[in-house]
Amino acid sequence: MAGQGTPATSLLTKQKVAHTTHPYSVSPDSPNYGAEVAAALGVPAERVFKTLVTEVDGALTVAVVPVTGDLDLKALAVAAGGKRAVLADRAVAERTTGYVRGGISPLGQRKRLPTVVDTTAADYETIYVSAGRRGLQVELSPHDLVRLTAATLAVIRA
Repeated sequence: MAGQGTPATSLLTKQKVAHTTHPYSVSPDSPNYGAEVAAALGVPAERVFKTLVTEVDGALTVAVVPVTGDLDLKALAVAAGGKRAVLADRAVAERTTGYVRGGISPLGQRKRLPTVVDTTAADYETIYVSAGRRGLQVELSPHDLVRLTAATLAVIRA
């Protein structure tokens, strides 16, 4: 795994969390990026989750939802204890997390942000999230993801 280390995979290794990294090749400009990542990995798309950085009442908040759905901003705001949620500015998201779009992981972010994971993650033994760079996903237990990010589980998928 030389050369594949990211803050996310380093965190998993340090915490002794069982995980597997999966490289893939999909253009970050692909209109259906998540579905193409799932196809490239050969796994059902509902097990692949995207990480979105949002602002809930002005506070940065991470949302983790399956690539098969969209984020319900209203539901996210409620789950995060706020009134209004919007997607964060891309530059702010990249600067705050330390990752680039298409490679933002919910794990190992530069600044730990409140995180909400869609409840469908708990339906699977393992799920896939970005490992912290484009072209690399990490497969892990959704329970480990929730524990390591101190996430709230809520219905936030539109």
